[in-house]
Amino acid sequence: MQLSVIIPSFNEEKTLEEIIRKVNGTGLVKEIVVVDDGSEDNSMEILDKLKDDNHIPLKVLHHKQNRGKGSAVRTGLSAVEGDIVLIQDADLEYDPGENYHKVLEPFSNSDVKVVYGSRNLTRNPRSSAIYYWGVLMLSWMSNMLYGSRITDAYTCYKVLKTEVLKDLKLESKGFEFCAEVTSKVLRKKIKIYEVPITYVPRSREEGKKIKWFDGVVGIWTLLKYRF
Repeated sequence: MQLSVIIPSFNEEKTLEEIIRKVNGTGLVKEIVVVDDGSEDNSMEILDKLKDDNHIPLKVLHHKQNRGKGSAVRTGLSAVEGDIVLIQDADLEYDPGENYHKVLEPFSNSDVKVVYGSRNLTRNPRSSAIYYWGVLMLSWMSNMLYGSRITDAYTCYKVLKTEVLKDLKLESKGFEFCAEVTSKVLRKKIKIYEVPITYVPRSREEGKKIKWFDGVVGIWTLLKYRF
């Protein structure tokens, strides 16, 4: 099965080229679809340079204004051609070289449609206490509302068969994208398989963008799609 990787990116000039080369270096991807979400740094110059590298199967899409992660993923989804879609953040918190084989292996079973890479199934460094416990709370709420048993509802590594992801008819604009995908997958009674992944969190000073308010929106999103 052919893998498409969507990378939503906003002001990630420090890590953008490295993450694209790491993704390509796995040797597992059909295409890398980067959606620049209205960056105000040198991201587009970096992407224009990488497009000229014939060894990187790169597609670049661009938002003139910042719309949010969910909007960027939806834009990327409109352009994918692979059988499976993997969401990859543009920072270096999640290492493709260490993790792609792990999250793709379950798809050797044709019944598997959705795989999450869980940061909580193995020992990993923690981000801030608010973020760590917030993710656990959102995972617990997902399980309570939808009868699931997932451990990391807000992981970046959501890997879905393309037909399944497109059928969700996503609407989210921001980080609530994670809650929407989880809610809609579970409402369709599709099992989410989890595998342990490695994770190296960055700080707010290093560019981490998700805020406590995004957790509140995530809770509302879980409730909205349940009721």
